[in-house]
Amino acid sequence: MIPPNRVDYDAELQRHNQVLRQSYGIRPEDQVLDIGCGTGQTTRDAARLARSGAALGVDVSAAMIERARQLTDGTELSNVSFERADAESHPFSSESFDVAISRFGTMFFAHPVAAFTNIRRGLRPGGRLVMMVWQAHDRNEWSVLIERALAAGPEASPPPPDQPDPFSLAEPRLTEPMLAAAGFVAASFTDVQVPVYYGPDVAAALAWTSGFSSVKDALNRLDSASAERALERLRQALAGHVSANGVWLDSRAWIVAAHRR
Repeated sequence: MIPPNRVDYDAELQRHNQVLRQSYGIRPEDQVLDIGCGTGQTTRDAARLARSGAALGVDVSAAMIERARQLTDGTELSNVSFERADAESHPFSSESFDVAISRFGTMFFAHPVAAFTNIRRGLRPGGRLVMMVWQAHDRNEWSVLIERALAAGPEASPPPPDQPDPFSLAEPRLTEPMLAAAGFVAASFTDVQVPVYYGPDVAAALAWTSGFSSVKDALNRLDSASAERALERLRQALAGHVSANGVWLDSRAWIVAAHRR
């Protein structure tokens, strides 16, 4: 259970994690690869399901991997490990995993077909990919709210064209052929509509969302007075979503599942 006064990525996605965990289909003997594992919650979940197998979490962030190891040291788990690695290019052992999972860890590949091809090589014949990705920006209340708050002032400027896109896998008509080109078949897209949690109150929600890379980039393009006005607009927008249980905003995601050809 996530403490109600704590805001971090796992807390934000607590409802998503419940849905995704039920969708893995991990068997007790499976070898699992967790792509973009962050601080390792999903890897530890997978290891508990694969109690006679093992789970490996990989992430490009050394700080995340270190924190994942620290959090795992205090558990009973002995079948989980972590490695700093870029799933797009890391030389995974060929045909060594039964399942590759990811919770919002696959949208930022520079070369997605190459990345998914590399992941497919690490899967055994018939191995499965199960990943959660965001649906389109305009279907995610949290993203629309942030964009409108930051873009409402006359001083707003468009983001740079090379900014990472969290919605790069939002369209099934584009994602399915991408996976097919990488050697995956029978792709399915399951709609998930659950809210994100931004904290117990507006102050916590503002502090949390102000740390988003897209928000920081937008504020950094403004002078200090304009940035303060943008933050105030964001605060007011978040204030409209306070409930007795904290600040929650609607979201839409896909659970994408496919098999190695």
